[in-house]
Amino acid sequence: MSSGSEHSQEIEAQYRAAEAELLQRWPETRIEPSLDRIKAIMDVLGEPQRAYPSIHITGTNGKTSTARITDALLRELNLRTGRTTSPHLAEIRERICVDGEPISRERFTEIYHELKPYAELIDARQPFKLSFFEFTTAMAYAAFAEAPVDAAVIEVGLGGTWDATNVIEAPVAVVTPISLDHTHLLGDNVRDIAEEKAGIIKPGAVAVLAQQPLEAAEVLMRHAAEVGATVAREGLEFGVLDRQLAVGGQQLHIKGLSQEYPDLFLPLHGAHQAGNAACAIAAVEAFLGAGQGGGSLDPEIVRAAFAKVSSPGRLEVVRRNPAVILDAAHNPGGAEATARAISEEFTFEHLVCVFAAMKDKDVRGVLEAFEPVIDEIVVTRNSTLRSMPVDELAALAQEVFGEGRVTAVERLDDAIDRALELAEVGVPDPSLGGAGVLVTGSVVTAGDAGRLLRG
Repeated sequence: MSSGSEHSQEIEAQYRAAEAELLQRWPETRIEPSLDRIKAIMDVLGEPQRAYPSIHITGTNGKTSTARITDALLRELNLRTGRTTSPHLAEIRERICVDGEPISRERFTEIYHELKPYAELIDARQPFKLSFFEFTTAMAYAAFAEAPVDAAVIEVGLGGTWDATNVIEAPVAVVTPISLDHTHLLGDNVRDIAEEKAGIIKPGAVAVLAQQPLEAAEVLMRHAAEVGATVAREGLEFGVLDRQLAVGGQQLHIKGLSQEYPDLFLPLHGAHQAGNAACAIAAVEAFLGAGQGGGSLDPEIVRAAFAKVSSPGRLEVVRRNPAVILDAAHNPGGAEATARAISEEFTFEHLVCVFAAMKDKDVRGVLEAFEPVIDEIVVTRNSTLRSMPVDELAALAQEVFGEGRVTAVERLDDAIDRALELAEVGVPDPSLGGAGVLVTGSVVTAGDAGRLLRG
């Protein structure tokens, strides 16, 4: 065996060992509302998160896509960027990106071992040990400082005020659409959830607000006024002026905070992605000083950035004839946006859904959102222990879809094969198109399917 191959295997083994150690910590679905641990490790590391300015993004749906579009715009301006998003689709290192790409396995392992002794020191001093999410957030902030980056795009993990990312003083805070999710942790109504998410809006910052339910908007506006933040609202200060469907995406005319940007091709599907793109433009304009004599972007730079945008697992077409689409929708709000986009932008004669969801989610609400656009559904499970058992999911799906439209298959790979068969049987001539498969229900489901289908 060559020394190069041995070195690669050693790097892979070390990377998997670091990942396994991280996964032994509290999962990101379990939180103890305190910033004490993340502040403590940031302090011993020398406050790396203050080495660069950041754009901080929260909301219920659209955070990751907005972060990716924002990142693309900043990179097109020749800024070196860091980006942290969660959860990951395929690999843990996707959570820490520099210049648009996940850091290498070798670099991930190096950063982990650099921080490990400091984390153990904090663990010994605190009532609770650093969680998985706190540790990976600290790794991201340290990696960005060491790169170094010119700007960071930071996606909140859960909520806002008590989220581990909220040890930055970001000059720009973005709040994507708020709806119900993580209700056992954030509250069972939109107002309470908005209160938690408003915590990322800092004194003197610019708050870029996507269109919100009235009760969420009221909370966000009040918080912004209390801390002296400037507010930019979708539909008023910025927004989508025109949207036309196009092959492989959509053609947009967006009003920014500084000027209008016509003739933008965005290779993503759905009106919600157009809104995400408008928020990203407004965020970058605000970051560059919109309203203070700056902030205007060259429309050609915006066009070039948009053309390069991708958002894996968000209405992502991974195969054709029959078409297979992956989508990470995991709450009713996200499912409604996905269902609207499918109805508007795809012409399926027979669409079969492969569905696996987390048992702690509003699974009925997600199924009800998808039911009008789905002909048949194959329920299964994904790779996590949190996945709803197939028999429970099948019973729930039968209540929503009716017994004749539901098939239960234990394994995801077999479920995808079964869905492909059902999709083709459902159209007169599969070679002419019209058959489709949508794999959805969870970020983990989309990630698992992506690994299976991309190889």
